[in-house]
Amino acid sequence: MSSKPTNVVIAGLGGQGVLKASDILADVVFGAGLDVKKSELHGMSQRGGSVSSDVRFGERVFSPMVPPGDADFLVVIAEDQIPVNIASLRQGGVLIEPSQIDESSLPNKKSVNVALLGVLSRHLQFPVEAWTAAIKRNLAEKLHEANLLAFSIGRGND
Repeated sequence: MSSKPTNVVIAGLGGQGVLKASDILADVVFGAGLDVKKSELHGMSQRGGSVSSDVRFGERVFSPMVPPGDADFLVVIAEDQIPVNIASLRQGGVLIEPSQIDESSLPNKKSVNVALLGVLSRHLQFPVEAWTAAIKRNLAEKLHEANLLAFSIGRGND
């Protein structure tokens, strides 16, 4: 891995699981023994307003904030948050958006955040087992089945 950190911005609306998705990603990275830093911007999150979370990881990370225009990956859970957050994505960076998931195939529409992590996981070097373990650690047991299926759907939609 290069000495430059990998930068991921996860964005959406309050209640969509932006922070939970960043928790799962940070858990996977930490479990791989990498340095990871995370920050959150809540806005009016309790009322469905914009929420974003930065996750940076690598050999050594000094700041939790992704510099503007430096995100390697922008994961957007709500389509209308793309214009709000697109400036955070670096040139050549990867935009992961809800249109990449067939939401009708999800057992629970609320698991779109985890399905999008499935899409993201195809771009990162972490094993599927690390992702599934992190999903189980970060979600209540009653949510495991639906979210593991959503993750699998995200990984399979090429």
